[in-house]
This record gives sequence, structure tokens and C-alpha cells, in this order.
Amino acid sequence: MTRLPATAATTSPIATTGLSALLRLAVLCVDPDGNISYWNRGAEELFGHRWEGVFGQRASGLLPHPADPAGERQDTLDLLDDLTRPAWAGVMAATDRDGAVRDALWWSYRIMEPAGRSLLVIAANAKPLRAGALRIALGDRMLPYTAADGVSDGTPENGVRIAARLATVSDPAHAEHLGARLGAVLPRVSSGRLDRIMRQIVPYGYPVLEVEGTVPLPVLPYEQGPPGGNPAVRRPARASGSAGRKELLPAQSSYGAQGTYAAQNAQAARSAHPAPAPGHTLDEQLALLREIGTKVGTTLDLDTTARELCAVTVPRFADYAAILIVDQLFSDTEPPKDDRPSGMITARRVAVAHNGPPGGPWDTSLPEGELIPLAANEITPRLGDPFLIPVIDPALAEDIAADLGVPALGPLLPHHSMVVVPLTARGTVLGRMCLVRRPGRRPFDAKDAETAGEVVARGAVHLDNARLHRLESRAAATLQRSMMPTRPPKIPGVRIAHHYRPGDRQAQVGGDWFDAIQLPGGRVALIVGDVMGHGLLSAAVMGQFRTSVITMAALDLPPAQLLRHLDNLAHRLGAEHLATCVYAVYDPIHRSLTLANAGHIPPVLARHDGRSELLQIPKGAPIGVGGVPFETVEIPVPDGSWLVLCTDGLVEVRGQGIDAGLAALCSNVIEPDQTPEDVCEQILSKVHYDDRGDDVALLVANFQGIPSDDVAEWKLDMDLSEVRRARELTRDQLAVWGLTGNISELTELLVSELVTNALRAASHEVSLRLMRVGKLLVEVSDDDHNLPQLRRADPNDEEGRGLTLVSHLSRRWGTSRKAVGKVVWFELPLPSPSSQPG
Repeated sequence: MTRLPATAATTSPIATTGLSALLRLAVLCVDPDGNISYWNRGAEELFGHRWEGVFGQRASGLLPHPADPAGERQDTLDLLDDLTRPAWAGVMAATDRDGAVRDALWWSYRIMEPAGRSLLVIAANAKPLRAGALRIALGDRMLPYTAADGVSDGTPENGVRIAARLATVSDPAHAEHLGARLGAVLPRVSSGRLDRIMRQIVPYGYPVLEVEGTVPLPVLPYEQGPPGGNPAVRRPARASGSAGRKELLPAQSSYGAQGTYAAQNAQAARSAHPAPAPGHTLDEQLALLREIGTKVGTTLDLDTTARELCAVTVPRFADYAAILIVDQLFSDTEPPKDDRPSGMITARRVAVAHNGPPGGPWDTSLPEGELIPLAANEITPRLGDPFLIPVIDPALAEDIAADLGVPALGPLLPHHSMVVVPLTARGTVLGRMCLVRRPGRRPFDAKDAETAGEVVARGAVHLDNARLHRLESRAAATLQRSMMPTRPPKIPGVRIAHHYRPGDRQAQVGGDWFDAIQLPGGRVALIVGDVMGHGLLSAAVMGQFRTSVITMAALDLPPAQLLRHLDNLAHRLGAEHLATCVYAVYDPIHRSLTLANAGHIPPVLARHDGRSELLQIPKGAPIGVGGVPFETVEIPVPDGSWLVLCTDGLVEVRGQGIDAGLAALCSNVIEPDQTPEDVCEQILSKVHYDDRGDDVALLVANFQGIPSDDVAEWKLDMDLSEVRRARELTRDQLAVWGLTGNISELTELLVSELVTNALRAASHEVSLRLMRVGKLLVEVSDDDHNLPQLRRADPNDEEGRGLTLVSHLSRRWGTSRKAVGKVVWFELPLPSPSSQPG
């Protein structure tokens, strides 16, 4: 059995001195069935478990007791149940949700109810108390506790000696006061049931704290609601303007002992500063709310919105305002799954406003952009808790600043008035806003706290809009990046570069896309398109269109026919999906460019002699309109020519026609000795993005062609004897190129296999093409549209070996359909000159 501290229960009376210990109390109940029936916020903070996760669950095993030297493990609540006969007080360790050991003070009571015997447990964190972080109330005054010299060296073993006790109170008036305070944090039950619980507790003794063996101090909870009220109860939401929003109770605080302090100072503040004339506060509130509606949320940018909110409140409502947000909610990392995670919360100060001199202490101590790590399990107050302090006592200023996570604020707070309100929107705590008034100004009161709550609630909606906008933009950008090519392909006879640049923040990402797709015969398809609209939907539709174009390009369809199929797809996706597109095919052997247009701006062709022109091609109608024919145009493109394809975001300037942008693009974009990357940079450097709100897709291609000496092509007769001829033609051509030895023998073998397959499948036509384009590219074409399948071939099989050999012996291979028939191709690396026979 684990050894525990001696039972500290006693019913000896304590003197009435007006001196009390203020503690943050965890309260929980175990019902007669052994299940958790109550678990307050203090229990959440001390042990880490959320009430949603423990309510109705077995108490046994929830808070494991640290193992004793013999390795025996027990449960803390089980031990308390054994010790409580009928009450017990003492010190005992428990393991929290994250496995950390919590040293706690305990007061437990047996409660007899109609359903059976239940267990009421009150606990407090012993660690900060041993370190001297104890607050004591003397009447209406709060005093920080300081251990005597030599008592503490800063270690838990030698710190302040504390003990949990149970004691009765001799003064009936004081006992009534203690009972009311204790009842405020007990389970939220009916008044009759609460009376029965208190009648059983009183004979056992009130929770008291003994410090350094002196007179026990009655324990008072931090929370302090309205007199006789329940501090956890909130007013219902108003019927208009704030549906679902909870309001602050007057002078209520969840800021530890400051709840008591605020309540006590509220009366003093009202005495020192007369109430405003009737209607003044309401007029001020209405004027402030009107200004919120007109001056906050003008953009969807977080920082701008936060600064607008601060600027509206200073100096009209406060002398200093700052907004702190949970950085994870607005960063590129995943947001926390729990609004009170077990580790650290990183908060960022995104906006500050004050009416003091620039560069003063408020600026230097509280800079914008500062990251503030907050320990989630020990935040006082929690990020989502409001509180009001009408006048800050200098003795408590540093404690308040430390509890807020901003120690540098301590020297600035004495005699100031403060209200802190959480930024909560759509059920998410985004952060908090801190408002401060200087000593020469009327302190904040409960009515001001309500006004601040209304102001911050409206501002939080705008901040949450910025957060949701950022999430949607990030999702759309991620989707778009995943669907866009990362780098241009290396294709013989053409050099390609492309670039995408998003528009302004309001435009988000759009549906612009580009692509370069290698086709049979050394050709390449060049595509630029633009789905109308912006945001996630446009990016998703763009992805479907791009995937469809890649699929149909593999069928080697003529450009106009491909656009017709894309238009049919758009109608199946929905009538609202419209897009413009240019589809161009460059043939480096025949030096030709075949294009079709679907309502897109025409490309620019810069010829090798420096002349640039807009290609006069039929404009067509956007994809998705339907009923409009698409036409294919073929133009010659000499070597050295450049093609520039772009979306309208590049050339469309507010206040100018699109022709002006195209003319400027044609006049000064190309120099013959540039690379495609240089051309992209030069074009984009001339774009003034302040005048543009759309994203930009740009594709540049430099046509170099394939020399005729590097291409050989033959038509083969429909006779199996042509296989031998194909081998001879291949061997002779490779010899002309100086490719002999192993590569010649391997190429002949693979050519014979593919030609044999083609002659068996074709009806009228088979052709063989060899290209030397930095590699050896071999294509065998026929008029049969069925693509061959790679099959397993046994050693004795006479069929099915061709593609297996090609797959194993070539560097790359593939099949694709043509407008009529198909093509099967393979690549082999060219041998280094030193490896060729002399």
C-alpha cells in the first residue's frame, strides 16, 4: 500500500481574524456508481482532462497515483475514497492527463444523498503555494504573501511549508460568509440540494490552509460572482445583434483573486467617479458600434483588421488597446484540435494603439508582432476568460502582467483601469483584446465591460472572416500548386519556361493553368487556360480541365476536336463552369504550329528576325458556352521563333483596353539570345501589379526544330518480310550517325519486335521513325487503334515477348493513340564518343 501523509482532518475551531487564503480550486464529484458527475474548470486546469471527456466516466483510473518504490500503482481518487471517513484533508500527488505528476492539496467529504453515498473532492495546486505564490485577503484588502528570510531557497523541498486542514469557524457571521463563498464553487445543483450538501460539510469542517505551522487560514475560491450568485452562470444572449454570444456579468472576473479585488474596487471606483449622465453610456456605445461597422473589416487582411479595431477604440474608449491572437489559428500550420491544448499556446501581438508619445514605454515594452508563449495548463486567466479590474493596485501590477503572459507590462499598470475580453467568433477563441485607461480618466465599470464585449464581439467576426479567408486561400493555393506542373519538360527541338503569379489578396488564387505535353513524333502540345472566377471552386474546376486536356492530348486529337471534347465536359460538370483556352501543337520536324482558340486572348509570335505579332486566329467561344464551332489553324514557324501564351491577368490593366496590354507585350519582350527563363522574367518585370487584381499564367516556348539529318522515316509494306528490311534500315541509319556496336544490335532487336507486332495488327499502313535528339528515339506507328498490352511470356512462348523485351532493355518506352491508329516508342541513351569503336 502506498504510504500517504497522515490524515489532517480536524474540527478544532479557528479564530476569526478576517484573514483568508485565496486559492484556485478544482472541484469534482464521484456519484454512488463510481462515475464522475461534476468536474469544474479548475479541475480541467489542474489535471488537464476536459469535462466532456470525463463526465459520466469511471473515476477509478482517471488520476493515477505515482508508483511507490515497490512499483505498485494505485489511483488517487480510489485512495481518497478509502481515506474519506467521513472527511479528509492532506497532500497527495496525482498524475494528470499528460503523465505529469501534480502535487495537490485535497479536502474530501462523504455526502449522503437519496441515490446513495457520493464523494465531494476539492483540490488546489500545491506547487505555486510552496514557492510563495500565495495571495491573502485581509478584510477587503489583498496582500501578497512573502515567506520569512531563510525559510525558502526556491526548491520545493525547502520552500514554504503548507498543509491542508479541516476546521470549524467560531464566529457564525464568518461561517456564513465562508459557506456562501464555498457554495459558489460547489456543483451546480438546486438550492435545496446545495443546502443539504453544505449542512453535511459544516460539521466536518471548512477547508483551511496552514502556512508555516501558523494559524490556519480559511480557503476562499478565486471566483467571485454577484452576491449569492453562481460565478459560472452567464447572462442569456440578447435577442438581437448578438445571437449566441455570452455577456459579462457586472464586475465579474475569472482572473483568479482579481475577481474579488475587482468586485471590491468597483464600489470604490463608483464612489470616486460619479456615474455619467443618463443616456451618455448608451450614446457612447451606439456611436462606437456604428464606427465599428464603417471602419473595421474593410479588407480581409488580419493585421489591417486588427489595427482598425484598435484604432476605433483609442482614444475614444481607451488610452491603450492591444490584440493578441492564437498564432496557430492564423499560421500555415494545422490549428490545434483543442481550444486548450496540453502543451504551449503561442500568441502573437498583431496590433497595438495608444494615445501616448511615439516611441514611449508602451511601444518599447509591447511591440507589434511579438510572439508570446503561454503555458496552457497554467494560464491565469485562460485565453477565453474576460475580466475587469477598475483600479490596479501597484502591489498586484506585476502579478497581473505575469498572469497575462507579458511581464514587461508590470511597471506600466499601477493605478490604471483594465478590461480584457476574449476574441470569440463562431465558437472559436481567436485570442483576446486588452483595453487600458490611464489614472486621470474614469475607470472602466461593468457597463464599460459590456460595451467592450460588444465591440470585441463584432471585431472578432471580422478577424474570423480574415482567418477563414486565409484558410480558403491556403486550401485553394495548395490545390492549385498540386495541379500545376513544377518544371517544364525537356523536349527535343523546343525550350520551354512557364511561371504563375497569384493576383492580389482579394482575388485569392484563380483558375489559371498552363501545360506542356510531349506527343508522338517529337511534337509538343502547349496549353494556357483560365477558368472564370477565383477561389477554391475555380481551382478545383481548373484541375478537372487540366487533367482532361492531358488525357485527351494522349489521344493525339487535333486542337479543334480536343476543345470540342473539353466543351462537352464542361457541360457535364455544370453550366456555370466557363473557361478560355488556347491549345497549340508544335511539330519540330515540319516546323509548323497548329492552334485552336476557345475565347482566349491570342498568343504572341516573335520571329527570329525580331518582329512580333499577335496571331490572327479564330477567337471562338469560351469552354462551356456550347453551340460554337472551334477551328484549327496551321502556320509555319521558322527555327528561332518564340511563342508567348498568357492569361489576361498579364495584359489587362484597369482603365485600359486589353489591346493596349497586348501591343505593349508584342513590342518589347524578346531578344534572340535570351533563354525562355530570361524572357519570362523580362515580361513579368514590366507588369505593374498594383494595377492588376487577377492572377497570371505565362508560358514561353523557343522553337529550335530538329535538323533533318537527325530524323529518318520509312513506310513499310504490309508483309512480314519487311521486318528484315526494317532491321537493315535501322542498322544503316545508325551507321550514318556513327552509332555502331552494342547500341546498333540492341536497337535492331527492339525494332524487329515492334515492327512484327505492328504488321500483325495493322490493316494498311506501318511506319518506322528514328530520331537523334540527345538520345535515340524510335517510333513504330500503325493504323490499328488498339494499344498493345504488356504480358508475361514464358521462355518457350513464341508470342508476347516483344513488349517485354522493350520494357526490360530500353530506358523509357510507351504507347499512345494518334488521330488514326497508334504509336509505340522507346528511348535509348546515346553512347559516349569514347565508347564507340574506332
